[in-house]
Parts: sequence; structure tokens; C-alpha cells
Amino acid sequence: MPQYYIWTIGCQMNKAESQRVADYLGLLSYKATRSLRSADLVVLNTCVVRQSAEDKVLGTLGYVKGIKNYNPDLFVLVTGCFVNSNIQQLRRNFPHVDLFFKPGDYVKLAKWAERLRIVPPKTGLPLTKNTTVCAFVPIIRGCDNFCSYCIVPYRRGREKSRPVKEIVCEVDRLVSCGTKEVTLLGQNVNSYGHDLPRKPDLSDLLNELNSIDGLVRIRFLTNHPKDMSQKLIKAIASLGKVCEHVSLPLQSGDDDILKAMNRGYTGEQYRQLIHTLRSDIPEIAISTDVIVGFPGESDEQFDHTLAVLEKIQFDTVHVATYSPRLGTIASREYRDDVPFEIKKERLNKVEALQA
Repeated sequence: MPQYYIWTIGCQMNKAESQRVADYLGLLSYKATRSLRSADLVVLNTCVVRQSAEDKVLGTLGYVKGIKNYNPDLFVLVTGCFVNSNIQQLRRNFPHVDLFFKPGDYVKLAKWAERLRIVPPKTGLPLTKNTTVCAFVPIIRGCDNFCSYCIVPYRRGREKSRPVKEIVCEVDRLVSCGTKEVTLLGQNVNSYGHDLPRKPDLSDLLNELNSIDGLVRIRFLTNHPKDMSQKLIKAIASLGKVCEHVSLPLQSGDDDILKAMNRGYTGEQYRQLIHTLRSDIPEIAISTDVIVGFPGESDEQFDHTLAVLEKIQFDTVHVATYSPRLGTIASREYRDDVPFEIKKERLNKVEALQA
């Protein structure tokens, strides 16, 4: 039986998509292996949100190229946010890759398999066969926000929600296989449903999932502050299976930096939202993300971020240094003028504050 190896880097959405690819390869009679060198087919599920992630992708592509030099029959497939719209350029740069397919483009994967006559049963691409206690369930793909620093909308496209019925059926089936907890995923999960007929929102979906017998816990991430509605807050507070935890990226505590980031809210609006969440859900846990060293960020502006973090006292803070991404608004309009040493110093200060 041929073997496959999937290398995954990046967000939970990537992990969920890798699981779906694994399920599909199982239909093609491939078996998973833990050794890249022993695989007949390798899938690289990539991330380029930060330069450090892209460097790892490039390093792994080079490593796989070396393996393919010794094993020319090895199939190499690449997906994730490394795959941009210029597929021809990617093919020229990485001729050892057999297929580039965009995140979630399982149709292209299926057509490639059909061309090679690696034909699965005529059942279409499967929903995940995950039988673990906890499962990731993508509910919306893409992003319409275009934060100035973020490459995701350019690589994953505009927002596209899955129908409520389709999601409920998937979760129901997962529960029948032993899953107790699901995490609903989206680049901007709380904008779910705006593109669907009748425009159901995330709170409507949570209500539907809350009624599934055997499902114990429901989580969801990641949220955008501007889409955290009072209706959604009420659903978190009232639905017994929905965990009282919210991931709510702040990114900066300075209004000018937030505007340059195109975040769509002010520091005061964010603080008011936190106040509402804690007033309506006293036991809620709140995690956040912060970017330090955004172009033009002064010491004073960084101090504004520290002040917000000290005031709010998040349960968890994920901090990263700004990394320019080619093709984003920030990379075109702003000079990456904060020295790396200062970025690192600011990152250390945020981490020390959270410790």
C-alpha cells in the first residue's frame, strides 16, 4: 500500500484542512507514515503569515527536493497560504512540485488524482473522518477585512460560509463517531453567514449545534472585535455547551496604529467591548493577539499598547513582531522602519507583562 506524509505549519485551519486531505488520500488507498523519507506522496500545508513561517516552508521545500532527486517517483503536493495566484511562477521556481492547490481547493486535488488514474470511490471529497474527542470544523473560509499587514485575504480569498445544515450534519456525524468537543474555525469566524441566503449568523449556528445530543463543548475562533455582536455575546452567555472563552485580537492599543492597520475600531471601543463581555459573562476567559514594531510605531505608541494590556489583564496574550508581507497594503505604503532589536525588546516586554 502506498504511503503519504503531510507536513503542516500554521493555524488551526491548516490543521483541519490537512485532516481532510488525509481522509481523501485514505480513499485513494494511501496509508499515513511518520517518515517523510519513506513516503510515496508528500503534502506540504504551508503558512506565510510571518517571514519565519515562510522561511520554514522554503527550507522544507528544499529538503523535499533533495529527497525527490533520489526518488523521482515521489509525488510532491503543496497547499496553504504559500500558494498564490501565480501558479506558473511557482512551477518555475519549484519544478519538483507536482501540484500546487490553494487552501480548500479539494476539487483541484481530485482532478489531479483522476488524471493520474488514482481514482477514489465515486463519493466526492469526504467530510473529515476524525474520530478524536476534539475536532476542528471549518465554517467560513477567507477574509474580507484586509488588515493592512495581513496576507490571508490575498491567499485564501473572500469570505465564503458553509451552509448551516452542512455544518450541523458534519458535527452530528462526528459526535456519532465519538467526538465530544468541536472548535468552529474561520479566519474571521464571527462574520459567519453574511454571505448566505437569509444571513444566519454565528449565534444562530451555535443554537443549532447546542441541541446536538452527545456534543459536550463548542468553541470557536478567531473573532474580529468589530463583529462581536450583542446577540453573539448573549449566545455565549446562555448556551450551555458553548465555552465561555473568546479569542479577540487587539493587535495594538494605539489608535493611530490601529487606523494604519485598518482594524476598524479604536482602543476605547475595544475596551468597551471587553467591559461588556465581562459584565455579561463574569467567568469568561479572553485571549488576544498583539503585533509589535508595526511601521512607524513609536515608543509612546507602544506604551499605549502596554497600558491597555495592563488594564485589561487578558488570560492569554500571543505576541509577534511585525513582518512585512509582499502584496499587502502595509508593505506597499509603509516602510518597515522599526529596527529588529527594538521589535524584539518590545516583544520581550509584552511577554514579561503577561508572565
